[in-house]
Amino acid sequence: MANAWRREKQPQFLSSRFLLLLFSSSLLLLIFYFVSLRPSSTPSPDAPTVTTTLATKSRFSSPAISPFDCFASPQAHPVIANVVEGVKYPFLYSLSDFGSLPDKPHKNIVRTLKGKAFRRPDISVTVQELLERFRSEGRDGIFVDVGANVGMASFAAAAMGFRVLAFEPVFENLQRICDGIWMNRVGELMDLFAAAASDRAGNITFHKLVGRLDNSAVSSAGAKLAFKSNEEIELQVRSIPLDEVIPESEPVLLIKIDVQGWEHHVLKGAVKLLSREAGKAPYLIYEEDERLLQASNSSSKGIREFLHSVGYRHCTQHGTDAHCTKNG
Repeated sequence: MANAWRREKQPQFLSSRFLLLLFSSSLLLLIFYFVSLRPSSTPSPDAPTVTTTLATKSRFSSPAISPFDCFASPQAHPVIANVVEGVKYPFLYSLSDFGSLPDKPHKNIVRTLKGKAFRRPDISVTVQELLERFRSEGRDGIFVDVGANVGMASFAAAAMGFRVLAFEPVFENLQRICDGIWMNRVGELMDLFAAAASDRAGNITFHKLVGRLDNSAVSSAGAKLAFKSNEEIELQVRSIPLDEVIPESEPVLLIKIDVQGWEHHVLKGAVKLLSREAGKAPYLIYEEDERLLQASNSSSKGIREFLHSVGYRHCTQHGTDAHCTKNG
């Protein structure tokens, strides 16, 4: 009798009301599913910004040269990177010189294997201290890194949120800068140019030492001064004056130049930039090593005379670096 009673009574879950509710819910779920598949016109604020970063157009493109495309070039390998010790605004950079592995590896590789940070480059500290001072004075502008090597000065500035223009002609070093751009997430702040800054646009012969990428130079003698070597490679690299890349309307706070004796040519290619009035002219740091300058048929006296002609009358020596400004 109990079973017969159950057969005669309509189960609740098959009622018309329940079926209508089930159908409506299923329809809403299907609509939500198909809508979610459509691309959104406004990305979520939490969405990754890598694609946007890659598509960001450089503010410094000119008919003469376009920025180096890190994502279109072959990847560097292996990648040996580490955080830099003792800087106020931390950043990472990647080595281009590994030493003679495994017999005599680079000192920073040894430090990494021991669990230590990369040894702090003095220029990184100097760049951060100067830019912090400019910021406290309410000044804003870009940092220009000529002879960027693997980016130790560029990333010091980018880590603080400053825009950076970096010039580096050696391809292996460009790859390491690209590593650092990705690891430090500063793609929107940095424009990298595969060129040697000089006083004219065109091509120049560059000398690269075998096994030493940090002392390549336009001058063969200059390339060999720091590290004794009879092995070198000659290659043609692009040259470009800074005045052809940096618009006159663009404020520039600081220029660092370390190009193994080619400094005078870089400065002559930035006459318009350096001729800006006091207060708008950039603070200047350049290597003033007499041996390297003479190897490129230049001299510290010639550079100082040129700088004096464009208004830089205050220069102080810091080791082999000269710091020059139009302000006292």
